[in-house]
Amino acid sequence: MAGLKSPADPVLRLAVIVIAVLMCFGVLKIAGDILAPMVLGIVAGVILAPITDLLERWKIPSGVASAIVLALGISAVAVLVVLIEPLVWRVVDELPDIKWEVRSIIEQFRGVIRGLDAMNEEVGQALGTENQNGEGNGKGPIPDPTATLLLAPLVLAQVLIFAGTLFFFLLTRRGIYVWISTWVGDRRDTVIIKKRFTTAERLVARYFLTISIINAGLGASLGALLMVIGLPGPLIWGVAATLLNFILYLGPIMVICGLLLAGLIAFEGLMVFAPAAIFLCLNMIESQFVTPAMVGKHISVNPLLIFASLVVWLWMWGPIGGIVAIPVLVIVLVMLDIFDSEGRARKRPPPSEPEPPVA
Repeated sequence: MAGLKSPADPVLRLAVIVIAVLMCFGVLKIAGDILAPMVLGIVAGVILAPITDLLERWKIPSGVASAIVLALGISAVAVLVVLIEPLVWRVVDELPDIKWEVRSIIEQFRGVIRGLDAMNEEVGQALGTENQNGEGNGKGPIPDPTATLLLAPLVLAQVLIFAGTLFFFLLTRRGIYVWISTWVGDRRDTVIIKKRFTTAERLVARYFLTISIINAGLGASLGALLMVIGLPGPLIWGVAATLLNFILYLGPIMVICGLLLAGLIAFEGLMVFAPAAIFLCLNMIESQFVTPAMVGKHISVNPLLIFASLVVWLWMWGPIGGIVAIPVLVIVLVMLDIFDSEGRARKRPPPSEPEPPVA
């Protein structure tokens, strides 16, 4: 039939690829409760693989080494939860004061926004500053304990999925690489694909280690400066900034909003904006100078590609998507042979000029 195109037609091939990609993203979105902790566990396994290799070089069996790494990872998460818990409960206890502070700011600018009466009413209702009699009581809606308890089994299940995926990936990752390399290409491609897996693992681990050092420095600097200006809990804010800065764009915004609320509670006047301004200055220094200088030497990715990947993964899986966005992007680019072993973009050789015809 002359009207049908052959499977080798580039337009048909591109259409098949687009449909396959859309279906994959649809499955990832629908099954996010299961796939998100699994992908996070695989990414964590890739990041922690050098530690497992180090333990195995010390003649520790692979199963024991994987269990040790898993135990260390869970312990680190537990320590971070303990450090952040006082900050969470402090915010919960201060919610009425925060609402009254926000209400006072709105009252101060009421003359400026006098023409937006409808918006003022919506803001008042959202802040819970009016009861049925129209009087403020400073008490907002209390979270439903039943709804909170119903979330516990889901969170516990995701933690177990993450831990199981991390353990078994660390235990069998070499076999997984060999199996995928064998089935993706022919015998000639097996060695090349295995080498790409090793390169991707090394680049992601190096990237995460570098970012961890940068974020730790950012958190330490923020905690020290907040201690100087007298903001309560500077150590907790430093830890929170370190963790949230792993989520590009969204994480710093969350820290700025939190520091604005902390400034409303702790200070008055222009000092309200001092904590957020300090973090904003530190974040600008980190993002404009420190990170490009340290990360750019090893991994060079187009900023637009990073932003697009981050938006898509945040839309699919929220904070977990923000954490896995960059490692998954680096792995995909390495597997597509866009990066070399040092993380630099490969340059295509210039096209050779045709030889002149022989007279």
